[in-house]
Amino acid sequence: MENGGGGGDVPKDANEHCPGTQSGDAGKAEACAGCPNQQICATAPKGPDPDLVAIVERMATVKHKILVLSGKGGVGKSTFSAQLSFALAEMDLQVGLLDIDICGPSIPKMLGLEGQDIHQSNLGWSPVYVESNLGVMSIGFMLPDPDDAVIWRGPRKNGLIKQFLKDVDWGEIDYLVVDAPPGTSDEHISIVQYLQATGIDGAIIVTTPQQVSLIDVRKEISFCKKVGVPILGVVENMSGLRQPLSDLRFVKPSEAGETDATEWALNYIREKAPELLSLVACSEVFDSSKGGAEKMCDQMKVPFLGKVPMDPQLCKAAEEGRSCFDDQKCSASAPALKSIVKKLIKTD
Repeated sequence: MENGGGGGDVPKDANEHCPGTQSGDAGKAEACAGCPNQQICATAPKGPDPDLVAIVERMATVKHKILVLSGKGGVGKSTFSAQLSFALAEMDLQVGLLDIDICGPSIPKMLGLEGQDIHQSNLGWSPVYVESNLGVMSIGFMLPDPDDAVIWRGPRKNGLIKQFLKDVDWGEIDYLVVDAPPGTSDEHISIVQYLQATGIDGAIIVTTPQQVSLIDVRKEISFCKKVGVPILGVVENMSGLRQPLSDLRFVKPSEAGETDATEWALNYIREKAPELLSLVACSEVFDSSKGGAEKMCDQMKVPFLGKVPMDPQLCKAAEEGRSCFDDQKCSASAPALKSIVKKLIKTD
């Protein structure tokens, strides 16, 4: 028996007699009970959106649109979005970075743009520029105090996302990187709905190696498949700690506490085994004994883009709002990030 009551698109895994995702009864009808899509359908905007035409026109000057997602917070998604944008800009491409993490906008900090304001012209809102070919837009630029909490319900968040897409004048750019909040909330449904009409390249999903993170990433992958967003690949971030031996700090523990032994240890190594100073110390921070993101990608039939190690120098670059590619300090993470960017460019 066929699904649907003529109310709009019907997901493949929908219940019998599904009213359609665009119906006013979507997620609320009796037939929706127990459907895996019920919550998404119930909260998604319904019917034709009059602003969609304006969004399509604005996005017509953007060649590629990439979503950066994560199932769980704290996995380094925004750090990845920032460094991906830096890397694309370094390739002489025109790049825009849109931060739709409404409640936790960290992109201004990670690009060294704290305290900047948004300016308006007759063409719309102007992005804040890091370089002439890297523009940024974030709610972080609108807060009078960076410590202010954004306590908004879904409709207001969705309204701002729509305004970002409709009113920001990016100009002719090659890539728009969209840094989304973790999870699968209203913001994700809105950005997907608006961008699908303009042509979206797909999503990059960022995770850490342990099962606690991968459990939620599986949900993110499921979300993308249900709403029809192509998955460009999964990045395993914080994939083991890698740090030059010379950058390590050494302590000597005792019953009274611990004392710093860094200077003694490094002097000892220089005297007795100086060749060790060229080595990189590696350590597994998170449990990856079950195969990590790479095995999960194989099981779920999605591309695996690569691993980025936990690099204290990368953390420092993010704190200082600069690119990790500007110098040789991020020797552990920068090559891994560049390899992932090359795969993405090749995919596009």
